[in-house]
Amino acid sequence: MAETAYIPRLKRHYDDVVRSKLVEEFGYKNVNAVPTIDKVVVNMGVGEAVADSKKVVNAAGELAKIVGQKPVITKARTSIATFKLREGQSVGAKVTLRRARMYDFIDRLVTIALPRVRDFRGLNPKSFDGRGNFALGIKEHIIFPEIEYDKIDQVWGMDVIVCTTAKSDDEARALLRAFNFPFRQ
Repeated sequence: MAETAYIPRLKRHYDDVVRSKLVEEFGYKNVNAVPTIDKVVVNMGVGEAVADSKKVVNAAGELAKIVGQKPVITKARTSIATFKLREGQSVGAKVTLRRARMYDFIDRLVTIALPRVRDFRGLNPKSFDGRGNFALGIKEHIIFPEIEYDKIDQVWGMDVIVCTTAKSDDEARALLRAFNFPFRQ
């Protein structure tokens, strides 16, 4: 008996609603020209790792809980004497999410995590890079429900980059709005 493959809620939403809405708005002739979300990169820089290398391992563990995938520990490319940083020293962690994990992460980010941010007024609609990719900074990783607030020793910030196949920022903005990203008016 064949098992049915797991399809995330946002992927079904894209196939059923978003794609036809974007074709109607921008008039694409080919279905493959409609922009999609390609990948999501989550980066956690740990500046305090210069003094204590265990902090990078702790941050990577927290990031793994949030995204559900093992992060890569990033190393410093060059030495910077003023920051007491040596080449090859661990300075952060990053994860690239694709397919089902990517859609699940975006779903949790938009529906659960962002509403939990203190004094949240919406995402900056100008945070696009000119090629259809959206960058977002989060000051506290404790907004995610996977993190047990009582068991953390330090609050980390993180960057989330949503990479799309859109050719322009307007197409990418329309795509992310269709996924209910809460942009400021």
